[in-house]
Amino acid sequence: MAGRHRTPAPPPLTAPPAKSRRKVPVWMFIAPSMIVLAVIILYPLGRAIWMSLHGDAKTLDPDTGRFVTGGFVGIENYTRWITQTCGTATGSISCPPGTLGSQFWQSIFNTFFFTGVTVSIETVVGFAMALVMAKSFRGRGLLRASVLVPWAIPTAVTAKLWFFIFANDGIANKMLGTDILWTADPWPARFAIIVADVWKTAPFMALLILAGLQMIPSDVYEAAKVDGANAWQRFTQITLPLVKPALMVAILFRTMDALRMYDLPAIMMGSNPATSTISVLVVDQMRQGANSASALSTITFLIIFAVAFVLVRFLGANAVSTQEKQRKGDAV
Repeated sequence: MAGRHRTPAPPPLTAPPAKSRRKVPVWMFIAPSMIVLAVIILYPLGRAIWMSLHGDAKTLDPDTGRFVTGGFVGIENYTRWITQTCGTATGSISCPPGTLGSQFWQSIFNTFFFTGVTVSIETVVGFAMALVMAKSFRGRGLLRASVLVPWAIPTAVTAKLWFFIFANDGIANKMLGTDILWTADPWPARFAIIVADVWKTAPFMALLILAGLQMIPSDVYEAAKVDGANAWQRFTQITLPLVKPALMVAILFRTMDALRMYDLPAIMMGSNPATSTISVLVVDQMRQGANSASALSTITFLIIFAVAFVLVRFLGANAVSTQEKQRKGDAV
């Protein structure tokens, strides 16, 4: 219409210029954790390796004419442990029986023997305990709490408790009507260590396996019952495959812990060579020479690392594969 003016269209909105984002390198996010790990892990490990390359015996310094402790000896400490040789003023000899140097391979055998036997028994016992605790019944909470009591007790207290049980006039001999020297004879002493360790650590295995059992849907068991599967078939075809990841984790953790066993044999049996593990030998050697003990601790680290690598490489890979099958529904 005449006399009217059309309102001019507003100018098009323009987006404000985007602020340039500051790119932060990825390594800055992990740097704090790596620094902490380097301080608490790499430095002690490097220090132990450096000490292991030096000797404990006093040598004459030609410059000062004084006897000094230490001195670079290379891998001599390692070879002495492996070959069980001891240094003398005139050279090296085979370590006499009863000395720490003569107990190296015996300690290796004891460590792997205790690890293999205790982990095997604890896996079976822990699995049985987990199957019972996974069922629904009155008083299940009280049973679960009571089962975890042995695991909650400090290892030192457990060792002293079983020391009195296996004493010469202890409960074990009175119940069996025997006079077995549990803390002196080699094989009875080893049996006592195994019993005490299984009593304490089987609840830990049961706890980890129970967590895996509770992740299995009840519908799977109901469908198997409808198909006519009996209890053994349900256990072998459903329970074992589906609980395998948790079972592998429990075995890994328990094996690493058993390889570092110290408290039980040290407190129950003292310095008995028949039950001395690598960790016990390291502590005993620390009282005689820190550098030689560092070499032994480095050997212990390499052994445990090798065992861990084998377990993770084979058992760990299988556990991951089983989890992938479970997600796809192919594990049953």
